[in-house]
Amino acid sequence: MADKNAFIDSIKTGYSFKGENFPLGVAMLDGEVLTGTIVQLPLKTMNRHGLIAGATGTGKTKTLQVIAEGLSDASVPVLMMDIKGDLSGIAEAGTENDKIKERYSKMGLTWSPKAYPVELMTLSNEKGVRLRATVTEFGPILISKILGLNDTQQGLVAMIFKYCDDNKIPLLDLKDFTKTLQYISDEGKAEIEKTYGKIATTSTGTILRKVIELQQQGADVFFGEPSFEVDDLMRISNDGGGMINILRVTDMQNRPKLFSTFMLQLLAELYAVLPEAGDLDKPKLVLFIDEAHLVFQEATEALLQQIETVIKLIRSKGVGIFFCTQNPQDIPASVLSQLGLKVQHALRAFTAADRKTIKQAADNYPETTYYKVDDLITQMGIGEAFVTLLNEKGIPTPLVHTMLVSPRSRMDVLTDGEIDDLVKQSKLVRKYEQSIDSNSAYEILSAKLADAEQKSTDEKNTSKKEEPNVIEKVLDNSVTRQVGRTAASIITRSLLGALGLGGRSSTKKKSSWF
Repeated sequence: MADKNAFIDSIKTGYSFKGENFPLGVAMLDGEVLTGTIVQLPLKTMNRHGLIAGATGTGKTKTLQVIAEGLSDASVPVLMMDIKGDLSGIAEAGTENDKIKERYSKMGLTWSPKAYPVELMTLSNEKGVRLRATVTEFGPILISKILGLNDTQQGLVAMIFKYCDDNKIPLLDLKDFTKTLQYISDEGKAEIEKTYGKIATTSTGTILRKVIELQQQGADVFFGEPSFEVDDLMRISNDGGGMINILRVTDMQNRPKLFSTFMLQLLAELYAVLPEAGDLDKPKLVLFIDEAHLVFQEATEALLQQIETVIKLIRSKGVGIFFCTQNPQDIPASVLSQLGLKVQHALRAFTAADRKTIKQAADNYPETTYYKVDDLITQMGIGEAFVTLLNEKGIPTPLVHTMLVSPRSRMDVLTDGEIDDLVKQSKLVRKYEQSIDSNSAYEILSAKLADAEQKSTDEKNTSKKEEPNVIEKVLDNSVTRQVGRTAASIITRSLLGALGLGGRSSTKKKSSWF
């Protein structure tokens, strides 16, 4: 039997923080819920990133919902990637039931329902705020990474961007990029090579095929205007709550490149736009990626590199990133090592491989004398988890088996009618709903080609001779031309002979200048 008093003291000391915080749950030891031993989450270290892991059905998504609610209550905006489509209920207040009553009775806490300010977003044509970005905003490096190009092909993409910049030709959507690619490999090839160097036709063909592959995953609806402004992710509602932005990407499994494209652009934009902030009392924005194992399974190499880089650097911009997945091993080690807060729900051991995985997962957490982690990790109930995080000094807090609080908002999805009402009330939906087709590369180059074709036609028409008269027709006759050539030949030879330049005797072999 563990020393209960020593354990309680360690938890109270380890989870007491300066500044704002909010409760995640109550500590447990030997199956007992220790009323009054609150496990708090400090806002000051929420930009140190985090992981929520556990088997299907153990309550990961509800934990994500609880943390998002706590952040919103503290006026911290949130962006959630809703891959399963079950997070929209945050917009409506929850309903108390017997399970909630029983849970809160054990914890000695009170529960009250609350609806949260929510903005629904989409990368496609679903209801919500349309997220778009222009090709120019991505730049040649990100576009090349998305398409998976080699060094030679990346050089060609850089050339395309340089040509468009020099000639003030906007690259807004994939139609513009494709048109420019076609132009420099055909009608404009001579013009481009004169200024920028040789172009390999095989490279342009390969790039074009990869662009088509991206288009087939629906990228056309993402690239274009108006571009989404990242400042719109960091809004505060009228009642002072942080806005919870829910990006519905339920079809991500079938469109990995589109999601990778969005993630690359968003992370790059956030890092580029936000100023250095250092250690703030609370983050400016927190991103939650639910079912993150799907992201890492389907992600391009470019996205993995980008996430690893941004995870290490974006903390200083005041942004936190949380991954929600089934097993810690789903996250690359280089990313996992950067995640300060870890909430580990139960894992299931059905095979020898499962037991090995559980052992590895247990080794990721701080050592403790109060729990046998690799055993308890398979026995925890729904809504229970191991918790550890970094305190203000960057030191891991004691590992604690926690009974988690319940979400105050609805633990279910919105109805179609409720979604319609939410969309109607949104100012951002009206701001971004209309696609703008500006005069850009497609129109400019098409007009340029049309002008060149018209000019060529006009030149042909002006050089065309008038209808010949009877004499001209006679002179143009093939027989007449042959007679003329024969006469001219005789006259020329006579003249050359008179000048002493004529041919030798006919009995000898003739020579020619030709």
